[in-house]
Amino acid sequence: MARHRSGRLRTFVRGRWLKTIPGRIRAHVVLCLAALVALLAVLTVAIGNARDSVQTIGHDAGPQVVATGTLYFALSDMDAQVANILLIGREHDLGIGYDETLRVYEKRRAEADAAAVQAAQLAGRDPALKRTVQEVLDGLGKYERLVGQAMQLDVQSDHAPGETPTQVVDAYRQATDLMKLQLLPKAYNITLDTGSHVRQSYETKRSAVLTGRAWVALTGLVVLLLLIATQLYLVRTFRRVLNPALVLATLATIVLTAVGAGLLTAHAGHIRKAKDDGFASILQLSRARAISHSAFADESRYLLDPGRADTYEQTYLDKSLSVIYPDLGDKPVNLENYYAGLEQKVAAYKPGDKAVPFLGFFGDEARTTDKGREADALAKTLAAYRTVQRNDARMRQLASAGNRAGAVDLRMGRTSNAIRDFDAYDAALYALTTVHQDAFDKAIEDADGGLRGWNAVPATGAAVIALLILAGVRPRLAEFR
Repeated sequence: MARHRSGRLRTFVRGRWLKTIPGRIRAHVVLCLAALVALLAVLTVAIGNARDSVQTIGHDAGPQVVATGTLYFALSDMDAQVANILLIGREHDLGIGYDETLRVYEKRRAEADAAAVQAAQLAGRDPALKRTVQEVLDGLGKYERLVGQAMQLDVQSDHAPGETPTQVVDAYRQATDLMKLQLLPKAYNITLDTGSHVRQSYETKRSAVLTGRAWVALTGLVVLLLLIATQLYLVRTFRRVLNPALVLATLATIVLTAVGAGLLTAHAGHIRKAKDDGFASILQLSRARAISHSAFADESRYLLDPGRADTYEQTYLDKSLSVIYPDLGDKPVNLENYYAGLEQKVAAYKPGDKAVPFLGFFGDEARTTDKGREADALAKTLAAYRTVQRNDARMRQLASAGNRAGAVDLRMGRTSNAIRDFDAYDAALYALTTVHQDAFDKAIEDADGGLRGWNAVPATGAAVIALLILAGVRPRLAEFR
């Protein structure tokens, strides 16, 4: 018995078994099954990469980065509410009212805390990002102490609107300088850094999905060729028609490979749409919203602190240019030319057209906007933004003419709809952001839905194909027993 086994082993090692028909059939089967295992492996890895990509972009880091975008907005709006409180003085019914302004301030404080927590979670093992988040939190505590001092002095002075005492202005200057020079730049960098991490992760994971698709197609082709070779060998050797089980195995391989590659292609498309039409646009529009609120607050600072009026006018222009930068040609870049250029360029633009005559956040948005719901939302946002700028122009005309009381009344809504118009602009911008949020949610939902059930599909499909291969060759091998 031992001598018989030893002889079979020598036969196997020397390859003599390949000179027999059963041996060649078994060789075909082994090659087919090995290639099938390789197909199962690459398909499983590719599906795993696809799940990781949708988890990162759609459920973990992506939404968290969008949440950190509110940090800049919350901080800048906190300072805006303080400026409004100090500007109205004892007239507590001006603007949205003293109590409501204070409530918004506290709300933004809570939002800033929550966004900082999100940023800390995203920091992970990044020491520089962790340090920046901690510096923002520490600076926020110092800012609140300075604001408390300014508000206390404001209450004690009991001044008329727009006639803020020097000591109150000096106290506010310390707070707003801390906010503008330290907190806001760091908050902006947090969003930029975390957004960059997500984009890098997206590129890596999408590349892995597309590479996996290529390997699925390649290994699937190898399995297919080996099955065809096995089928042809059996037809030629036994002079019979096609083997039904092997035909089914071949068709099943084609289906598994095609569906798997198609799934990965569709998934890469869903993730690209989530990133380009959703994540990137949401982040961009959140910055536009934060800067718009900060610019609106610069109007209050312009009236609150005449000693820095020129500075606040310039910062207002800089922020406005970042939102929309119309082509001014050879004209100097100042507010007067900005108003005129805005009316000329934006009024002539129809959302959905690819020729966009302005830059800035809305310029970038316009270049990717298609006709339909998104174009309609953008049109309303641009129209509302122009109204806000017209109000700003009228306010500065009054202030330049020496009518500070009239400028304060206009800015705080006593003789105008300035606050209501800005709220309408903010609502239109939020609606535009919602369009992209819906696109993001739909793309992630489609990506999740496409992967549903694919934990079991590759293994089940490979098992069925393997059984069909074995079922196809078994009768042929039985003929030699």
